[in-house]
Amino acid sequence: MRKVSICLVGAGGMGSRHVGGMAVLAKHGLSNLDLVAVCDLRADNAERVATQAEQELGSRPRVHLSVDSALQDKEIDAFIVVTEAFSHFAVVPQILRVGKHVLCEKPLALTVRSCQALEQAARDGGAILATAENYRRDPPNRLAKAVIDAGLIGTPHLMLQTLVGGGNGIVITPWRHMKDKGAIGLDMAVHFTDLLRFYLGEIDSMFGKGFIAEPIRYRRAEPELKTDAYLARFKEMPTEVLATGEDSVLAYFAMQSGAVGQLSYIHAGPVHRGHRSRTIHGNLGWLDIPNDRTGNKVVLRTDAYELSGREILQLLPDFTLDPVTAAIFGAEGVEYDLAPGAADAALLAIEQHDFCKAILDGGTPEVSGFDGTAAVAGVVGVYESGIAGHALAFDDVLSGRVDAYQRDIDTALGLIGDASRGSA
Repeated sequence: MRKVSICLVGAGGMGSRHVGGMAVLAKHGLSNLDLVAVCDLRADNAERVATQAEQELGSRPRVHLSVDSALQDKEIDAFIVVTEAFSHFAVVPQILRVGKHVLCEKPLALTVRSCQALEQAARDGGAILATAENYRRDPPNRLAKAVIDAGLIGTPHLMLQTLVGGGNGIVITPWRHMKDKGAIGLDMAVHFTDLLRFYLGEIDSMFGKGFIAEPIRYRRAEPELKTDAYLARFKEMPTEVLATGEDSVLAYFAMQSGAVGQLSYIHAGPVHRGHRSRTIHGNLGWLDIPNDRTGNKVVLRTDAYELSGREILQLLPDFTLDPVTAAIFGAEGVEYDLAPGAADAALLAIEQHDFCKAILDGGTPEVSGFDGTAAVAGVVGVYESGIAGHALAFDDVLSGRVDAYQRDIDTALGLIGDASRGSA
């Protein structure tokens, strides 16, 4: 099998997770990549992930302490960038412009303009830009999409996505509560705007607001189960953080198809008694879709029947999971029993394989740079709507005609020179 020589940029928790995904590909004989290098500004992190890769993949990747150094490494074909969201604008374009392909973790960047700058760099370098978006790749989501496409719930009218709960603790790292770093509202909600487009097509307009439910975030108690990466991060974490970025998003999306999507994401309230649900409703029936990476059953309800999980396959004689997903989860893996970490690694493996397949075949990754831009535009468009006080056309956000929320970030990045440019 031909393979793509990969450099992993970012050796924190997400870097470790991506090595786990590569190990899943290797375990199933599906690996179309070789991890030849790890890059991180911190030598201790880079060496830790290199050691993990040696243990799980059988060979030790080289260590680079800067992207400039990695770009001098002639063996590297492509990069998987899993650094903090706020660094993507600085890191990714320089790679793309020299013709090296990039799979970039979500969110692609913090604003529409900065996402589009990454897309332009890919065009300039003739390189592939893919967005790492794994929720849509979960087999229950694949099954639910097939049910919709087969017309089993009729014409889709409404998608409801709710996630409420999580407490007032610092979410993984302090920067996830800073507007100019990529706060948790954006970091999480891009999953849901991507799923919205996956299920219902393109967004026409949006209305809603983002807000800060917990103005002060506190360091959580040290957990009983500890990893070296977590302990290092925990020791460096402040006892509290004053939030400047949204932890919550309430939104109404009008889709070009005529369907509506409603999103309620509030990262506050009880940690263990929060509420999560995803349902899609049509004129003939509706779907109850399980939480991502749980492997629980999709439930299809109509007036005539109620079916769940693998039972639904009898109504979809032509449905199959793609070969990579089927090899990892099983041919009927639309429900599964895996620990959350194992499910996470499996989904990362699928997106990695898709990225490398696009490189090797000269194709297009499932989640492109534009898809990553559109997911960000869906979230920041809601923030813009909250400032404007009315619904906004999706195209007005994509074009930059509406940018009041994003303007200070874009100005700091040098993407616009006049802070008065744009409109509310």
